[in-house]
Amino acid sequence: MIGTVIIRDLEILCIVGILPRERVEPQTLFLDVDLDLDFAPAAKSEDVVHTIDYAAVSAWLTERLQQRKYQLVETLAVECCRGLLELHPTVERVRIEVKKPAAVPAAAHVGCIFEARRAAQAGR
Repeated sequence: MIGTVIIRDLEILCIVGILPRERVEPQTLFLDVDLDLDFAPAAKSEDVVHTIDYAAVSAWLTERLQQRKYQLVETLAVECCRGLLELHPTVERVRIEVKKPAAVPAAAHVGCIFEARRAAQAGR
């Protein structure tokens, strides 16, 4: 019973970019996050411990981005996907879309999408 917990347009003010002004001036990113996991335990128990606490994931992502000061949104997406898989062993797949609205004036936003899956375990 695989389902997807979603977070949309998570707004994070952080240092990201390669231009000199981007290394000192925080800018806003928006993240869309998809986390696939088995919904059966949560549906049966009605207990948040059997699913993903999206407030905790949002706080973790915000803290990570504000502390790390990434140069590339690609690195940010890869590290965040891998980190979420490590932190949440019940998650099978993480997909993160990073949107950087101030990068190109003529575009609503630029960014990237990265997806990571848990390695299949023997016997599954």
